[in-house]
Amino acid sequence: QVQLAESGGGSVQAGGSLRLSCATSGSTSRRYCMAWFRQAPGKERELVAIITSAGRTGYAGSVKDRFTISQDNAKNTLYLQMNSLQPEDTAMYYCAADPDIPGIGCTSTAGEYNYWGQGTQVTVSS
Repeated sequence: QVQLAESGGGSVQAGGSLRLSCATSGSTSRRYCMAWFRQAPGKERELVAIITSAGRTGYAGSVKDRFTISQDNAKNTLYLQMNSLQPEDTAMYYCAADPDIPGIGCTSTAGEYNYWGQGTQVTVSS
């Protein structure tokens, strides 16, 4: 079992920055795929960024070169640095975890993730 708790959301103007954090606890000795998803009202939950247990990263095209996912294993914390925020980035942001199984890898599909945080709201005004 893994417990996830996001923080760091808020309201910013377009062009601003925020850093989201996701504190993890529980079975942290196991290798996990870690990801940030977001969901805007009336829209499906979408992948924002992903990091494998080996540290490889991937991003949605809409956030590439603006967002950076990272993790501090010593602190058991996942981060999402968000720069040049735009109104279309407004959403509830969730961190998620799923075991990183050798030979299978990490998925971008929200439904495949077993563990979720409660979410943190990001609102970007124009």
